Amino acid sequence: MSGLPDLNFPAFHAEAARLRDLGYRVVNPAEINVDPSLGWAACMRADIAQLVTCDGVALLPGWENSRGARLEQHIAQSLGMPTVPAAALVDRVTEVEPCTC
Repeated sequence: MSGLPDLNFPAFHAEAARLRDLGYRVVNPAEINVDPSLGWAACMRADIAQLVTCDGVALLPGWENSRGARLEQHIAQSLGMPTVPAAALVDRVTEVEPCTC
């Protein structure tokens, strides 16, 4: 999110809407961190607190370039949670409830 126009919130909101339309419960970091002026660490603490309530993580394109998304992906995998490209989620065929990162 950091360094991208509008903190990439439009992409987060669009993907969250798409996944919700498909029936997924979505925890969207752009909705958690409505005041990004709090700083990266505060935003990540809020994100991670929600991340651990999820069943999996849906990753947006370019996530590899984001320090926060890499941390979220690492935590999810370390906890045995699936991490998948958000675009790969086309219908609800599993019980995985991804968070967009």
